[in-house]
Amino acid sequence: MDNINVLIIEDTPVESEALVKVLTANNYNVVGVAENYTEALQLFYNNEIDIVVIDVFLDGRPEGITFAETINVVPNSVKPFVFLTSSKDRQIFERAKLTKPFSFLMKPFNELEILYALEMAVEKFYEQSNVFHSEDQNTVISNNSLFIKKNKALKKVLIDDIVYIEVEDRYCNIITETEKFVILISLTKIIQLLDSAKFCQTHRNYIVNSSKIEEIIVNDNLIILKGNHKVTLSDKYKDFVKNFRILR
Repeated sequence: MDNINVLIIEDTPVESEALVKVLTANNYNVVGVAENYTEALQLFYNNEIDIVVIDVFLDGRPEGITFAETINVVPNSVKPFVFLTSSKDRQIFERAKLTKPFSFLMKPFNELEILYALEMAVEKFYEQSNVFHSEDQNTVISNNSLFIKKNKALKKVLIDDIVYIEVEDRYCNIITETEKFVILISLTKIIQLLDSAKFCQTHRNYIVNSSKIEEIIVNDNLIILKGNHKVTLSDKYKDFVKNFRILR
């Protein structure tokens, strides 16, 4: 698992340091701190960013809003973001609201407010509402990553790194080449969210990443995956094997 990459846009060192402290203490990765609009764009476009925390006013001007307006109009560049501000100006709020932030927090911020705001931003951005506050799920799935709630923080797992998924009741064991972890999500739900061109079901309890398949031994009802992981191939799901090298 990787930590969530956060960009902070804040021109007051005391406040940016406080944000960095809170986020790193909760296992977020702070990619950088920008103090102005230009630095913010450079960091945003030169790093892998998952979410942005933006101070509305930079050097006395609402350049945080300008930054949000800029990334909103560039194709494939939009990322979830939350605003922080000490301003009570209604016109500024209305302009900021037009950029569709996922939260608008007043300073001084509170640790739980920030952490909850990041969770809500990820949920809303990927249109999977109330996942992190549900008893049944703890994972948001985007096109290329899983965002998993773990304690007070979110963790990120690249979908391409998943070798296979094993289902046990309401739980799914996510297996990568280096680690295993458990998420609260049903098989039915996770199949709906995963790309069917990349992932295929081989058994009622297994879903495999087709790019990780090394061998298919049909006569033994067995699939060998990278890392020497082995999963069962049941008769019901054998149709997909015609695209792979088969050992008989």
